[in-house]
Amino acid sequence: MIAPTADQGEGVRLDKWLWAARFFKTRQLAIDAVNGGKVQVNGQRAKPGKTIRVGSQVRIHKGSLEWEVEVRALSKRRRSAPEAALLYEESGQSRLRRQQLVGERREGGARAAGPAARPSKRDRRMIERFTRNFDD
Repeated sequence: MIAPTADQGEGVRLDKWLWAARFFKTRQLAIDAVNGGKVQVNGQRAKPGKTIRVGSQVRIHKGSLEWEVEVRALSKRRRSAPEAALLYEESGQSRLRRQQLVGERREGGARAAGPAARPSKRDRRMIERFTRNFDD
């Protein structure tokens, strides 16, 4: 089990914890998400510098996914993914919703079908002629 780097009485900045728990790739992305209202602590909107403690409830929206987690340990350092997973415990309902959403995406083919290949020189000229007609 990972040992908390801060005392039980102390806390850690929300943005640092989100980064250390690997919800966001960089601290700046975590700060942007918190400022954008995508992260709530104990049911309330928070600022990046908010101090969180063990036992805090954190709700994180990232794209169409949502996590509801309880803080189990504090860390100011980013570690490996298995160690980061020990920093929080996700609720059963949250995990179920997320797994269903991911499953629906896989079945529904969530990716938009893009072009099969780059346009050829002939195709590009036809596209330019077509768009030029609408610009006039």
